[in-house]
Amino acid sequence: QVQLVESGGGLVQPGGSLRLSCVASGSRFSIYAMGWYRQAPGKQRELVASITSGGSTNYADSVKGRFTISRDNAKNTVYLQMDSLKPEDTAVYYCNANRATSFKLYDYWGQGTQVTVSS
Repeated sequence: QVQLVESGGGLVQPGGSLRLSCVASGSRFSIYAMGWYRQAPGKQRELVASITSGGSTNYADSVKGRFTISRDNAKNTVYLQMDSLKPEDTAVYYCNANRATSFKLYDYWGQGTQVTVSS
């Protein structure tokens, strides 16, 4: 079992920056792929960025060049550095941990943190 706790959300002006953090409880954090998703009002949840256990990253086209995902396995933490924020980045951001074995898919979610980009 993995519990995820996000932090770092808030209100920021367009063009500003925020860094989200997600701390995972439990052991073996390093073997999980981690991701950040977001959900805006009236829209489906979408993948923002992901990082594998080996450190490979993937980004949604809408955030490429502006957001950076990273992980610190010693601290059981994954980060999302968000720069050049736009109003359309406003959403609840969720942290996800997942891994698949031959028998089971492990999939865990945090409670979410609100990011609002507005002047």
